Amino acid sequence: MSGRPGKTRVAVVFGGRSPEHAISCVSAGSILGAIDREAYDVLAVGIARDGRWLLLPDDPEALQIRGRELPEVTAGQTVALSNDPAERGLRVFDGAAAGVSELSEVDVVFPVLHGEQGEDGTIQGLFEIVGLPYVGAGVFASAAAMDKEFTKKLLAAAGLPVGAYLVLRPGDRVELDDDQTARITLPAFVKPARAGSSIGITKISDWSELSDAVATARAVDSKVLIEAGVAGREIECGILAEAAAPGELVEVRASVPAEIRVLHGHDWYDFEAKYLDDACEFDVPADLPDETIAEIQDLAVRAFRALEGRGLARVDFLVTESGAVVINEVNTMPGFTPISMYRRMWEASGVPYAELIDRLIRSALAD
Repeated sequence: MSGRPGKTRVAVVFGGRSPEHAISCVSAGSILGAIDREAYDVLAVGIARDGRWLLLPDDPEALQIRGRELPEVTAGQTVALSNDPAERGLRVFDGAAAGVSELSEVDVVFPVLHGEQGEDGTIQGLFEIVGLPYVGAGVFASAAAMDKEFTKKLLAAAGLPVGAYLVLRPGDRVELDDDQTARITLPAFVKPARAGSSIGITKISDWSELSDAVATARAVDSKVLIEAGVAGREIECGILAEAAAPGELVEVRASVPAEIRVLHGHDWYDFEAKYLDDACEFDVPADLPDETIAEIQDLAVRAFRALEGRGLARVDFLVTESGAVVINEVNTMPGFTPISMYRRMWEASGVPYAELIDRLIRSALAD
């Protein structure tokens, strides 16, 4: 252990270079405010949009959305991961002397990072190279779940239900033939293949809107998905996978599902509805028949296993009027903001927020 005797030192890493920088900051603020300080020493490590790693004050209040103003990592003491696995820590730099002033040891990392260079396997690989345990999915699962095309391919190969979609790769012309348009029912969603928080997504109701929608998505990612609209209820389910000790069988549990209902003023669950306009209501747990709940929980566990997940995930579903269940996306590092569904679903399943954080950290250390 490091820090004070009996305590585990956790580096909560957040921010990053992706368009989801601000939401990552809000998630980190929520974790900093809830983590058990009797069990853990905490380092708040922010990654600025330009890639600098900065040691920040341990201040949850500074990482909140205020009105429509989003938090951002801008300044702090420069740090870097030690490249010596025996050290397992952060080198803290003295700006005036342009040298290393101290080594701050770290037992485990909680990377509350979303999107590119945070949730896509890249930073997970870095932690593995330097020998630091970390919360969440490994390199493969992170990369596979980040890319919506390969998520769908892996789930479909495992016999799980996914919706119809098309892929536009870099350089592909934005022109669909009759067979393609016949496969994709309108309205459709045009989205970056590797992004989250509804950033870069457009809902289209006519194919004449496709070109502008693809341009919006390509501003975020060069690869674009066109997904057939599925008329149904938006349902989410949390996954918690735990091992008590290295080599032990991992127990994978699914939470109670929850439903997101978008209110007037928004046509779908976009970024503004999620985070800025208070335009959603959440039913936790969702009002669904018992057999549908059981099916969702089973599919969530199977999707998690199909991607070789680890630690946690949130699986998003659409449930049609006829009761058919379709997997929409899998998030290997779901949001932890005050309104995020993952923590709320587990609270409704009997796991308080501080305990959830504790179990995720302990499982990472046992892995």
